[in-house]
Amino acid sequence: MVSVAFRRQLEGYGLTTASIFYRLPDHPSLLQNYVWQDYDLAPLFPELKKFLAFWREKLDGTLHSVAVSHSGLIGPSELRTVTQEFHLH
Repeated sequence: MVSVAFRRQLEGYGLTTASIFYRLPDHPSLLQNYVWQDYDLAPLFPELKKFLAFWREKLDGTLHSVAVSHSGLIGPSELRTVTQEFHLH
């Protein structure tokens, strides 16, 4: 059985991390940081957009800023074939 995370990576998803700064409802001059991480498609980030839409609709903390980093975990292999071998005495 293949894991859901691996299947999503094969579909082009990569690990996305968002650092979300928001204002505290009771103290709007203070910022709090929330780190969100999930598999998402760059550059449109539909999963992150859904989460931020949920945040705006359901949570009280006003969003201040969002910093996003993304990494495709499955990529070309970094192996090279060996064409020659030397033995030193």
